[in-house]
Amino acid sequence: MMLRIEGVLDAVGVRTLRDIIDAGPWIDGNETSGHQSRLTKRNRQLKQGCDEAARAGRLVLDALGQTPDFIAAALPLKVFPPLFNRYRGGEEFGAHVDNSIRQLAGSEFRIRSDLSCTLFLEPPEAYEGGELIVEDLFGEHSVKLAAGDMVLYPASSLHRVTPVTHGARTACFFWLQSMVRDHGKREELYRLDRSIRTLSMERGAGDAVVMELTNLYHNLMRRWADA
Repeated sequence: MMLRIEGVLDAVGVRTLRDIIDAGPWIDGNETSGHQSRLTKRNRQLKQGCDEAARAGRLVLDALGQTPDFIAAALPLKVFPPLFNRYRGGEEFGAHVDNSIRQLAGSEFRIRSDLSCTLFLEPPEAYEGGELIVEDLFGEHSVKLAAGDMVLYPASSLHRVTPVTHGARTACFFWLQSMVRDHGKREELYRLDRSIRTLSMERGAGDAVVMELTNLYHNLMRRWADA
């Protein structure tokens, strides 16, 4: 399941985040690349672990914690510290698959990468190219979102970023390990959660049908989730 999540950051949040990361040290984007990615990746990246990356990462995580659609769709167990990249002057990232296990350098923190996330930090009209292309059984999906919007998609997907031919594309990206490993089960839980929220608004949380569906949701979580 691919999901667009709008308004993770508002305009003020985007500006605050950009002020932090734009002042930080930007280096070759292959700092965090695996062997395959190094062959196809050309971009810049905010140095992992620097003060600016840590501050900006905390802002992103705080915003995600206040975004119900993200929590419902991802069911996050562990989130890799957010990273930040930039493409300009023809830079691109060729087709690749994200590593199945991500370990934070210099630490014992590691995750199974179930989901990949890209939070756009540049208005789409400010640059040409830079589309995130994600492939699945239905073909290719091109993603280029408003600043502050995020796309969530399976980390197992083949994906790429097309060359940026004008302007600059700045984004936050990270991976997460979900409490529910199976993509199909996670999608079913998300659809059920969304239906419960809709019915709760229409009928009230105490409605018998809402309560029954809520009970079903949590029983499925007990069966499928690792916490």
